[in-house]
Amino acid sequence: MEAAAERTSAPWHLWVVGVLSLLWNGFGAYDYLMSKLQNREYLEGAFAPAGVSVDAGIAYMDAMPLWANLAWGFGVWGAVAGSILLLLRSRYAMHAFVVSLAGLVLGAIRQTTSPMPGMTDSAVPMAFTAVITIFTLLLIWYARRQTATGVLR
Repeated sequence: MEAAAERTSAPWHLWVVGVLSLLWNGFGAYDYLMSKLQNREYLEGAFAPAGVSVDAGIAYMDAMPLWANLAWGFGVWGAVAGSILLLLRSRYAMHAFVVSLAGLVLGAIRQTTSPMPGMTDSAVPMAFTAVITIFTLLLIWYARRQTATGVLR
């Protein structure tokens, strides 16, 4: 008898969810990098719909407290790690998604309590944050479910 339990074969939806979540969270990583690198062309497209100038947006991000920067980083990179761990069939995918959710919640608190000066429409960023939160909760549920069934080890 083998000491290690056999791994359940991966269902087709694991690969679909894993790849789609990596693409989705990869965009978050791209946004993070473009923001941190202060890519003006990218930021123009991000800030213009909210009525914020690139300079005002960069000033806002530069003034973010350390905890908000850390939350943003944990939110983004936790999600990317979770997607990769999901594809690697690791049970730690759920933990990475929980870290991401914690970062997201802290970031939403910052976004709510200290909105970007000059923003004319806060509904779009808040709605997008809600969509990201729902997606992250679904990924946590999915990873937990796949761990319970033995797909993730």
